[in-house]
Amino acid sequence: MSTARASAHVPSPSSTAPPPGADRERLSVIWVLVVGAALVRAAGFSYPFLSYRLFELHFSAQGVSVVLAAFGAGWLVGQILLGRAADALGRRTTLVGAMVLAALALPVLAEAATPIAVSAAAVIAGLVYDAPRPVISAVVADHVPDQATRARIAGWRHFGINVGAAVTGGAGGLLVDITGLSTLFWINAGACALFALCVAHYMPTDQPQSTVPSDSSGLRAALRDPRLWVLWFTSFTALIPVAGLFSILPLLMADAGLAASAYGWTQVASAGAVLLLSVPLNAWLARRAARGTSLVPLLACSTLILGLGLGSAGFATTTAGYVLAACVGIPGEIILFVAATVTLDHIAPAHARGLYAGIWGTTLAAAVICAPLIAGWSLTAGGPHLVAAMTTLCGLLGAASCMPLAVLMRHEPQPSTTPA
Repeated sequence: MSTARASAHVPSPSSTAPPPGADRERLSVIWVLVVGAALVRAAGFSYPFLSYRLFELHFSAQGVSVVLAAFGAGWLVGQILLGRAADALGRRTTLVGAMVLAALALPVLAEAATPIAVSAAAVIAGLVYDAPRPVISAVVADHVPDQATRARIAGWRHFGINVGAAVTGGAGGLLVDITGLSTLFWINAGACALFALCVAHYMPTDQPQSTVPSDSSGLRAALRDPRLWVLWFTSFTALIPVAGLFSILPLLMADAGLAASAYGWTQVASAGAVLLLSVPLNAWLARRAARGTSLVPLLACSTLILGLGLGSAGFATTTAGYVLAACVGIPGEIILFVAATVTLDHIAPAHARGLYAGIWGTTLAAAVICAPLIAGWSLTAGGPHLVAAMTTLCGLLGAASCMPLAVLMRHEPQPSTTPA
């Protein structure tokens, strides 16, 4: 896909007015990417069912932890590498390459049996597990100039990923007894290969953002941009409660003596809340973004909602109480992803949009790693009430960090994000 270029190294291919229908064609390609990424996540059985596969191989609890940590480390590093590759090699090349690599690595992860082979395959699978996120973020920033449409696309991206995650759990649970665990990894690989074919077919060839792939101007800009790092910290602290839906909540419910089926109801309820609230909240957020005002205040509100909502689970004792805590945080989760994405688009220079999106994308991986550690320590040291306090504290820290972010965005010059 032809991308916007702010770099002086690359002449703009769109110095003349785009032909009629070009904008519509670009949006249609973006929606193909959004839907395709959601379908890949729906078939993304590799991470949720990896621990079961390892226990099937008779790995010890420590061995399982090591492999899961290797997958998480790959996920974290992969966001930065793929974001930088999207700038240096092009969006289409990076996404197709990442999906092909996933299609090759996941069968190895399904069939490997030795600790070294499984760990190596887990690192590679983690590298490309969330590959579409930074690439699609960069494509949207390249070709969608108005904030309202960007906010709408961000909202539907989040909606699709959540629906996909819900399908992953439900479909995986039904298929595992029929096909076995290894087959789930092969299905995941097939979905990645199919997405690679779709991207190669529908997404026009684009050019790198710099004629010199080793150019470090984007990395220097990112390292020196305090707005990016404050936004990173805000998102990271807010996403710890989000990750808590899958790590903190089951620990609390198990500590309360509730069965695994009770935890399943919290996931069904949270998925239902996402389906119910996404449409009205996406429309409202798009209207707010259309005004051209900063969404940082909404970002602060979202972190508070998440911290207080998921933190309230520490005081629950029944299934209904945990279901309510899971649902209360959903509006904050939707607002967070939209507000953070729009803010990221605003601060990212055109020649480093992929890198900025990749750095920001590491927040989820970091939260997935840290959330169970925080929950485990809190539950051991002080019980459910300390878990509630620590989760709420994460939300408060995220909201407080929005104050310097707002000041930085108000007083520092902003790079133009309008496509050439």
